Parts: sequence; structure tokens; C-alpha cells
Amino acid sequence: MARFLVRLLYGSYAWLALLAVVVPFSAALLLAPRLELRRALARGAARLFFLLIGSPVRVEGKPAVGEGPCVVVANHASYLDGIVLTAALPPSFTYLIKHEMARVPIAGFVLRRLGSAFVKRDDVAHRKRVARRLVELAQRGEALAFFPEGTFAPHPGLLPFQPGAFAAAALAEVPVVPLVIQGSRRKLPSGRLLPEPGPLRVRVLDPVDPRRHRSPRELMLAVRRAILEHLDEPDLAPAEASERAA
Repeated sequence: MARFLVRLLYGSYAWLALLAVVVPFSAALLLAPRLELRRALARGAARLFFLLIGSPVRVEGKPAVGEGPCVVVANHASYLDGIVLTAALPPSFTYLIKHEMARVPIAGFVLRRLGSAFVKRDDVAHRKRVARRLVELAQRGEALAFFPEGTFAPHPGLLPFQPGAFAAAALAEVPVVPLVIQGSRRKLPSGRLLPEPGPLRVRVLDPVDPRRHRSPRELMLAVRRAILEHLDEPDLAPAEASERAA
């Protein structure tokens, strides 16, 4: 009973804190003329939100991520993950987002104003067009961020990866930087409306050079293996596990 009351009070406060941050932030996004400024505002708003709810995002590992062209990939466990990455990464990243988010009130507006790339996962032609754009962005020196699982499940574990991020990195010959998000699944898992108290951490792993791998798939498996080593969750892609062992 006590835990339920704590979750109810904390979760209600967290939603109020998010509303208090999002309303003025959305107005600022509407007025800010430059993309760089809008992204810097988003980073500040994300950090303020987590500070208000007592869960500032702690970043561990290599601090130089985002200083040059790269592709960042992270595990996906919660609706909080996008805000976590926004708080943790420099404000220079273009995010790849599932197309359904473009229709979500407020969230869709925010993501469009931040220059996010939307992809229709069930539309092959659209995925190819988005992939070509991402390769062009990477070749121009943009930093890109993906959740290669594409979605998240209510139970712990790393889902199979989609290959788009790794194909873009291989074609542009830019490093892939794996990130491990810890704490978000416990804080706000799938199917729950109210978050609960708890720390949030992002661990930045060593970059993976695509030129040292024979194909985008081999690159993908190497990055996935690195994430699994630090995630402390099971592998939910047994076919890929068997391939790695072979």
C-alpha cells in the first residue's frame, strides 16, 4: 500500500512537472528561428524535467560523443528514452522516429521542430527514401541517433535490431557509438501510466568502426553484442545470438 501511494504521488507530480516544462518549451520552439537553438532548448528542457523529478541523467563513459559525424544507437525500454537521450547527448543530433509519433499531439509538433526524420516501418519505399537521406546527412557531418529495436516490449530484453542505422553508417563510413540506457524501464515500463522514483543512467561505449566489418549486418551484430554486455537484460533475438556464436 505504501509503495502504491508513493508511486501515485510521485507519478502525479512527474506528469505535472512535465506539463510545466513542455508548455513554455513548446512556445519557445514556435518562436525560435534556428534549428540549433531549438535543439539546445530541447536539451535544456529535458535536463530540467529530470532534475525536477529527482532523476538527473548521469552519463558514463566517453564524453566526446557527438563532436563529429557519428551514428548513435541505444536500447529502447520506455517512453522516457527519447527524453533521456535528448538530455544526455549534445544538441547536434538528428533523431530517427517512427512515423506514428508525427501524429501525436504536442509530441509530433516538437519532433518536427527539432528536425527529426520520420520513417514508416511497414513501407519499404519510404524506408529506402529515409535511408538515403540519412546517408546524405551522415556524409555531410551530421550526428544521427537511432533506437534500432524500433519499439520496446513490456518485459526486459533486447529485441532484434533493424538494419537501417548500420547501413547508413557503413555507406557514410562514420563510427557507430553504442549507448546503454539504464533505469528507464523500471521508472516507466510499457503499460504503466505513472512513473516511479529511480535513477537514470546512460553509458557511452567505445565507437565501432564500420570499415573493420565486412557488411552492415556484421557491424550490427558487433554493436548489439557490445550493448548486451552492459545491459544486464536477456537477448530476445536467438537467431542473431546463434549467428554470433557461429
